[in-house]
Parts: sequence; C-alpha cells; structure tokens
Amino acid sequence: MSSQKPIKVALLGCGTVGTEVVRLLTDQAADLTARVGAPVEITGIAVRRPHKHPDVPAELLTTDAEALVASDVDVVVEVIGGIEPARTLLLAALRSGKAVVTANKALLAEHSGELFAASDSSGADLYFEAAVAGAIPLLRPLRESLAGDRITRVMGIVNGTTNFILSGMDSTGASYAETLEEATRLGYAEADPTADVDGFDAASKAAILASLAFHSRVTAADVHREGIASVSAADIAAAKALGRTVKLLAICERVPVGGADNQTTENGAAITEGISVRVHPAMIPKAHPLASVSGAFNAVFVEADAAGEMMFYGQGAGGAPTASAVLGDLVAVARNRVHDGRGPRESAYAALPIRPMGQTPTRYHISLDVADRAGVLSQVAAVFAEHDVSIAAVRQEGRVDDASLVIVTHAATDAALRSTVDKIGGLPVVREVVSVMRVEGEEL
Repeated sequence: MSSQKPIKVALLGCGTVGTEVVRLLTDQAADLTARVGAPVEITGIAVRRPHKHPDVPAELLTTDAEALVASDVDVVVEVIGGIEPARTLLLAALRSGKAVVTANKALLAEHSGELFAASDSSGADLYFEAAVAGAIPLLRPLRESLAGDRITRVMGIVNGTTNFILSGMDSTGASYAETLEEATRLGYAEADPTADVDGFDAASKAAILASLAFHSRVTAADVHREGIASVSAADIAAAKALGRTVKLLAICERVPVGGADNQTTENGAAITEGISVRVHPAMIPKAHPLASVSGAFNAVFVEADAAGEMMFYGQGAGGAPTASAVLGDLVAVARNRVHDGRGPRESAYAALPIRPMGQTPTRYHISLDVADRAGVLSQVAAVFAEHDVSIAAVRQEGRVDDASLVIVTHAATDAALRSTVDKIGGLPVVREVVSVMRVEGEEL
C-alpha cells in the first residue's frame, strides 16, 4: 500500500450510478491505489433519504451536502443530476480548490462556462467523461487526443432509449407507440420518457460535444431539437426500401458563413465558418457505420482533417458503464493531486457563431400521396425548382385512384426545403404529405 496521504472523496448522490461508484472503489481499492499513487477513500456520501441505502456504511451517509462539500475533501464526485442543487454545490467545490468529477450532462450543457471559470480561478480540475455516452471514451479524445487536429464533424447516436425504440421498429415493423411500450416494460425507457424521446437528453450531449470539438461555448438552447414521436412505421419501411435506416442523430459540424452576414472576430478578421448543432431523426444508408448500431448502444462518428474518420462505440448508459467513466475521471484527478498536475482547461477561443437551423444545408426524403394522372410530377418538380432545391431521386408507384411519390433532394438550406414542402402540400394534385425526413450520412 502507498504511504501517500489518501485522496479524500465526497460523493453527491448514491442512486444507480453512485452505488456502482462505491462498489468499484471498494472492489478495486488496491489497484486504484497503485494506479493513483495514493489510496482513494470515500469520506462521505450525500443522499436525501439515508434509510434507502442499507448497503452503504451508515457512517458515510449524510443529508447535508453543503457541509460535505465544505469538509476536508480533495475531490467531489457528483452523480445526482439536474441543475440545482448540483450547480451550487459544484461551484462551491471548485471555488474552494476541490477537483470535481461530474456525470451531469444537463448542468454542463447549461452552465459549463460558469463551472470552467470557477475551475480556472482556483486551479481545480473539472472532469466530465461520464456526461456523454456512458462508458465510451469519447470526451477525452475530443478534449485531449484530437486537440492538435481540426475536427470537422461529430455525428452520433447518444441516447440508448431512442435507439432501442427505432431499432425495434426497424426489426419488427411495429409502431412507435407499441415499441415505446415494450421499451418501458423492459426498463429501457423511463416511466416519463420525455427527456429521451423528445430529444432533450441528446441535445444536452450535443452541446457538450460541439463545445469540445469546435472550441466554442455551445449551450442546449443553441441546439435544434426534434424527437422521434412522429416517426412512423411507414417512415421505417420507406427507409428500408431505399437501403436506409432511421436513427435519432446528434450532429455537430462546421458550416460556411455567408459573406452577407458580415461577421468579424474581435480582431476584425472575417468569420468564414460557423457551427451547426442539431438533434433529429434522419435516414442514413445501411452502409454507414452508425446504421448497424442497434438496441440501447451508443456510437459517435468523428471526422477530422488529419485523423480522418473514427467511430466510438459501446454501452452508452447504465450504472456500471457510467460508473466506469466516473472512475476513469477520478483516477485522473487523483493522480493530478498526488503529482501536483493539472487537467485540461476550457478551450473556447474559437467562439464560432451558431448557425440557425434554417441556414443549415440538409437533404430531405419526402413521401407524397398524389393524384395518379399525367403532369403531377412536373407540377411538383416546378415547386422544387422555384425554391432552388435540386431533386436527387424520384420514385413513383401508381394505384387505382392515386399514387405514391417519393422524392430525395440534394442539399439545400433547411429553410428552403421546408418552404418547398409547405408549398407542395398546397398543390391540388397532392392529397397528402405523408412524411418528411432528413437524410444524413451521404455526400451532400
């Protein structure tokens, strides 16, 4: 055993993830001591109801989180989630020079700038690998391994619940409602699945990914967000017919900034690019690496100038996987304490502007019910031409009284594509706009 002074840890929260953190720290105590160079000891655990934790030593439990943070500890590990009281507690820890490890994606997506400012002021470490994609080593590669490269795009599946639902719809042909019910029964979806199925969870993670990848502060409010509730069995079937599948994607990418915007940096230099950050369901080709990610797994596809294309894949949630990421961060900050080191600081120097969704180039898959008579396609195509949206592919199937018309576009601004769809819906020959879905993962 090391003769070094122990690294004292305060744990905030002891739910599914917190319980696993305690277990791993106990089971791997000797190995962690060897890796860190000093023992790592939990000196207190803040919970709301101590009687709900009979398996945790009673002397460690407290309901006074503020006092625990203010006590003589070296590291505060936060796994309670939400904005408050987590924000207040972590700011107090950082300002007093205590290192912080957090899995709190919502807090980071809203208040990372404030947390980093407190970290920089005191010199305390702030680590948060577990906030995105569970056990998958993703944030540290973006933050450190690729710090010398220029990342151009990050696109991924970062919510296991929605991926389980969409994968189930794809494999069984069932409806969204049926598959959501099954996901809830199996424990993949919460009783209130809103944060997952409406895209809030993925949007928080996208904000964190974009901030790291593009050295710019991005908050959840900057992220265009759409959920999966409107995805139908017909959408899934249409994707299959075109050799595609449907996924809820978090997409962060560099996009050009038009000269008409006249945006400049503080030094007066013209800003030539911005970033688009969005979460929405999209069709991707079956050949794309993300298409084969099924069930509750997560995967993130990263593109960089020098490194090229990379994909990070694994368990994106759950007690043990998330605790694994927390322990990785804890080892890192504990080593820094032992060796007087310092982890990476915030990198937000680029301050790239966020491009509105309407100005972001996208592609669409549009399915229409139309009258089965001559001239329909020419009328529809004229609307596309009017809005300067190029058609990439068309498929038409006739029936007795009407027909199905499927159009896939080339890239155009989202606003132009939306205006096109709105006008098409008003044509007398169009009976119904059956579905509209973006297409990703192909050349624009």
